[in-house]
Amino acid sequence: MLNDKASIEKLRWIMTCLRDPETGCPWGIKQTFASVVSHTIEEAYEVADAIEQKDYAELKKELGDLLFQVIFYSQLGEEEKLFGFDDVVDAICEKLIRRHPHVFSDTDLSTDADIKANWENEKAKEREQKNTQESTSTDQHTLSILADIPKNLPALSQAAKIQKRCSHVGFDWDNLDDVFDKIEEEVQEVKAELHRDPDALAEELGDLLFAVVNLCRHAKQDPETILRKANSKFTKRFQSVEAKVNDSSKAFTEHKLEELEGFWQEVKQEERKFNSS
Repeated sequence: MLNDKASIEKLRWIMTCLRDPETGCPWGIKQTFASVVSHTIEEAYEVADAIEQKDYAELKKELGDLLFQVIFYSQLGEEEKLFGFDDVVDAICEKLIRRHPHVFSDTDLSTDADIKANWENEKAKEREQKNTQESTSTDQHTLSILADIPKNLPALSQAAKIQKRCSHVGFDWDNLDDVFDKIEEEVQEVKAELHRDPDALAEELGDLLFAVVNLCRHAKQDPETILRKANSKFTKRFQSVEAKVNDSSKAFTEHKLEELEGFWQEVKQEERKFNSS
């Protein structure tokens, strides 16, 4: 197997070697489901970063690292007799076929709206089935459409997912004007709490962020992605400002804000010239 051509089976074999109690990797042997989670999250972000940077050579490597996380969890599942890799594959195959009846059956879903509605309906059925399986006859259990949203999602992504779920059942603004009105309302409430109660201010700032996420969703933009891009753009511009400061005769802290703003505007103009060329 060691000299075999790369394949899923070879990767699974490598994983079993790493977890071998006698000859495996000391670090790998100690890992559990819980201890691997942080590595999985890190690998997912590295995949996203490679895509954003359009570094496809690096993306190939990062996707391999992410795939290894699946293999790692599957090995842990087999060892604890919970599930195996084949079970993971079976589950995703069944889900994809069931959620795409317009591809794998005669169901006619001709528009994006139809496809999206069917997808959300299937997810709702899955949640209801899971709820039924987990509840008992003595439970006074009410199914929430928000029950299974991961608590460790990035906050922007979690907010968008919450809003999307609520929208599916009709709890949503009808148009962008209402969304903007809500943002304006939250801005005024933030202003009212400035220099007063820090806890109330934090709550109002949270409401404002939530309202802005709603605007992103209505504009069909992913808030996590666009903020990451904004962070990247700011970082690039600020580093260009730093370069201009380094070329000057003064340290960064010796420059007045007006001078730094002038450098910032120069950087923006240079970007526009570059993008238009």
